[in-house]
Amino acid sequence: MRFSKWQALGNDYLLVERAELAVPLTPERVRALCDRHYGVGADGLLEIRSQVGVEAHVEIWNPDGSTAELSGNGTRIAARWLAGRIRGEAAKEEEEALRILVGGRLTVAVVSGSSVRMHLGLVHVGANERLDVDGEELELTPVLVGNPHAVLRREPSRRDLLRLGPLIERHARFPQRTNVQLVRVESRSELTVAVWERGAGETLSSGTSAVAAAAAAVRNGWAESPVAVRLPGGEVRVEVVGDTAYLTGPAEEVFRGELPDEPAV
Repeated sequence: MRFSKWQALGNDYLLVERAELAVPLTPERVRALCDRHYGVGADGLLEIRSQVGVEAHVEIWNPDGSTAELSGNGTRIAARWLAGRIRGEAAKEEEEALRILVGGRLTVAVVSGSSVRMHLGLVHVGANERLDVDGEELELTPVLVGNPHAVLRREPSRRDLLRLGPLIERHARFPQRTNVQLVRVESRSELTVAVWERGAGETLSSGTSAVAAAAAAVRNGWAESPVAVRLPGGEVRVEVVGDTAYLTGPAEEVFRGELPDEPAV
């Protein structure tokens, strides 16, 4: 099995093409590949289901073997891959408008060097809610960016993230589980965010989490668009335009490799 490994602000993905797979992917196979001790190691896997011209259809796998409706970092990586497929090395110098279909949602990307600006589509910010978690009443803003998010204005300490993240992710309020963001407002245009990612846990960055945090901040009056979102892995820019959002940040290939076709499990 041939693959490439990519990263977007430390959020790393394996990328494979379905047409080249001798053995279909399964949740068990994905878990084995993403394992950092016994496999290649990654925060997830991007399966290119098909590619025709400037459009690619992508399946996003979480490291626990589940699938995700959307990934801001994953779609940026897929766009960089597609730009390289179409233009080769010239894609590093020329902008290219591309379409990435994931989870039934069509996203549009403009690739310029290592930077990718994604139009992620509709973002829905719900009314603030109060939730009892581990005996503590928390106020959160539910956000849908193709996938679910729970945004809390709270000091983004790692201790709180590791304690509250898994509890909120699997709270009865979220039957499909949810991503969690702890947000500190630095200014009217800057946020610092810690992320607990559904199906992956603590992560250095998450594109849709950055969008969710920015959209909640704009709706709640904490900040104004555009917003610089600082994550442990680096910074992205989010523009909230009405009920849609644009995400701009880097995506880079790390290396390429080949593995035996036989399933590891």
